Amino acid sequence: MTSDPDGGAEGGQGQSDAALLGLVEDATVRIHRPASGYAPDGPGGQDPGGEFLGSGFFIAPSWILTCAHVAMRGEGGMVNVVFKGDRYSGELAEVPGKVVVAMPGTRPPGTAAWPAPDLALIQLRRPVDHACVYVAERSGALLHGRDIRCVGWVNSPGGGLKLRNGTYRVNGSYGAADDVEQVVLLDEGWLEPGMSGGPVIDFARGEVVGVVKSRLDRQQGGTAVGIERLRTLEVPSTPIETETDDTYQSVFHAHDRYHADRHNVAVATERTWTDVQGELPGPSAGVLGPRLRADLLGRLAELPPPASTRSLLTLLDRLPGVHSRDHRPAPRGWRDGLGVLYETRARDRQARFELIVRYCMGVLATDRPCGQLSVTNAKALWGWVKRIADVELSRDLRGQLDMEWASIRLRLEQNRQQAVRPSVSEPVLYGDRDGVVLNVDLQGWARDQYDWRVAVDRQASGAEPIDEDSRGAPLGTVPDRLAAALAEAFRRCDEPGSPAMLQVVVAPALFGLPVDDWVLPSAGLPLGAVRPVVLRSSYQGPAEERRARWDTGPVPGIHAEAVDCEDDLRVRVPDVTRLRTLAHDTVPVLCRYGSRPDSDTTAGVVRLIDAGFGAVLLQRRAAEADTVCREFHRRVAEAVSDAGARDRLPWKIHELRRGVGAGRADMFWSDGVALLCEDPNRALPDSDAFLEAP
Repeated sequence: MTSDPDGGAEGGQGQSDAALLGLVEDATVRIHRPASGYAPDGPGGQDPGGEFLGSGFFIAPSWILTCAHVAMRGEGGMVNVVFKGDRYSGELAEVPGKVVVAMPGTRPPGTAAWPAPDLALIQLRRPVDHACVYVAERSGALLHGRDIRCVGWVNSPGGGLKLRNGTYRVNGSYGAADDVEQVVLLDEGWLEPGMSGGPVIDFARGEVVGVVKSRLDRQQGGTAVGIERLRTLEVPSTPIETETDDTYQSVFHAHDRYHADRHNVAVATERTWTDVQGELPGPSAGVLGPRLRADLLGRLAELPPPASTRSLLTLLDRLPGVHSRDHRPAPRGWRDGLGVLYETRARDRQARFELIVRYCMGVLATDRPCGQLSVTNAKALWGWVKRIADVELSRDLRGQLDMEWASIRLRLEQNRQQAVRPSVSEPVLYGDRDGVVLNVDLQGWARDQYDWRVAVDRQASGAEPIDEDSRGAPLGTVPDRLAAALAEAFRRCDEPGSPAMLQVVVAPALFGLPVDDWVLPSAGLPLGAVRPVVLRSSYQGPAEERRARWDTGPVPGIHAEAVDCEDDLRVRVPDVTRLRTLAHDTVPVLCRYGSRPDSDTTAGVVRLIDAGFGAVLLQRRAAEADTVCREFHRRVAEAVSDAGARDRLPWKIHELRRGVGAGRADMFWSDGVALLCEDPNRALPDSDAFLEAP
């Protein structure tokens, strides 16, 4: 076994191998049993106290793939995940995780080993930034691998745990391709205790192709499970309309968007998986190559998943020379279908591109419920098809594709107009309810000293003071000082199943104040997870323009627009004149606001207020200059569109905060989002109505 990925070579292949190994190691994690007394939602620590169980790796944002026999040794399906939390320093971080899927969930009585496929998916319980591996979309990728390496955590001779990697040779399999318990035999290298659950990588192609399962006793080698065995995850019993309805689709759509975003971003300086794959000798992605593949898979991942495996097989079987049923387990997602095409015999380069283009057109033409496929996402995939066709395909074929797209687009427009929003419980319109108002002011005569006031805002009678403190206090002590006053105010206006909204009135320079993260002893949860929390500005812009913008008019709907970010680069918020030209249905988004906004950021917020925007979303999570924020842009656009109106945004943001608190990985993108909500129909209480300091 070797720990030297370069084999002594300098430059060229050796450098690519070293870069690839670094990408793999960045995403390889340790899995521990939760320590005694561990709080699942606690902050974690540098050194986990729980027993080391094995290895795993990030397969998608907030998702870890490992072995079932590793994951199920945790307590009640809970584990601690230790990973590289800082890409620059290499320091480790710890976060709780929950086993969502285990295949199988238990070891049968009387058996010595956990039966295959022996795979488990762990979902993180809170949002963190981390790296992810690239997973092959081809069937049987492990069996056909040429330069196989395994990575995992092991006990170091000098004490502690260290990452270990080695080179192996595939030596056949136990079980046929359609055998759910198939495992692949590895030899010519030592697998050590702790490596179970770690990634198996094809270094010729730059793809993770399997998971380390077991080692052979007292001899070299062991077994691994091919990554395609994840396709045997149980299919949901209810119709699949969105990716969140199916764990398999949810994981791999997130995987493909992650890699597409990092490939397409212009500001990053580090090499991505796609960059390194382009430097390797293996025929990665067939005629497409790594770059076109990453872009295509990202666009496919924006579409609703196939309605069923059968519908995907039907689409593939319509393509010339494709024998989809030769691939076991059967392809389940759009990426799997693309992987089938790599192995199809085509006469020349044009024929291979034509096959892929026709597959994409089949994806677009797939029957779906009205409105399920957005015109925007369909246009994005068509744009990729058009770009390829213009370069690689004949004029006659391009003409056929244009006609097919015209028909598809017409049907999409008709479906969009006919689509009916699914019936959901109508959210409370908080503008019609009594609420709680918290004022926090920076004293002008004392450095870093803050005053506060709490009142109930009665719609019928105005402010009902609860308590205040104008003696000044450091900001860090304010939450404890006003906790009792807030609890009393909430008691006075909460209703069963309908908590009152908290309006936090601060100057624009204090919009970074994370009141929604404060925890009251009476609730035990962050305020934002218990009730809607919105920002109100003590600085008020022109009321007439704000009222005009608040009411969208006869055409319903609102849309999000980032005003401080272009192509993943931070830009200056436009001046007031330019902002006033934005459509009245616009909800500005500051995705680069950060946790400690500077004076330029605050000035940008003031310009938005002066331009009459009564609803603004701010992302308060700290971001690096090269942070990739495309996923945030996508999801915030969906959330704003789903809310449908500005007075429903507090409810929508509250829903997202509850999801983050509950460990909903599909909502982790919203961690740190704050809402400035200046409803002109809900004037701020007169500050003179508050108590005077005793």
